[in-house]
Amino acid sequence: MTVQNDTSAAHGVLLTDVAVAKVKSLLEQEGRDDLRLRVGVQPGGCSGLIYQLYFDERTLDGDAIVDFDGVEVVVDRMSAPYLDSATIDFSDTIEKQGFTIDNPNASSSCACGDSFS
Repeated sequence: MTVQNDTSAAHGVLLTDVAVAKVKSLLEQEGRDDLRLRVGVQPGGCSGLIYQLYFDERTLDGDAIVDFDGVEVVVDRMSAPYLDSATIDFSDTIEKQGFTIDNPNASSSCACGDSFS
């Protein structure tokens, strides 16, 4: 794991090897090499905050960027404290498919797992 450049601060979000492989696969399907995985939080959901996880071509002032084996993960300044030490993984089983976020900063979450406080 390396910081992308000197003007970007590091963030505490971790991406598992399985998640890195899935993100690379999705980026290959998109056919674009200018996209980054943006992770953030915004007000909403039944517990107060909801996760955002999407591809973004932009880099905004105050973004923290960390490179995971060629996958750039971007976290905005407001979201960084809520996501510090969070781990993003990818599950592909008969029971569940998709990205999961294990966040030690969440004091509670709703049943769906998408919202936390």
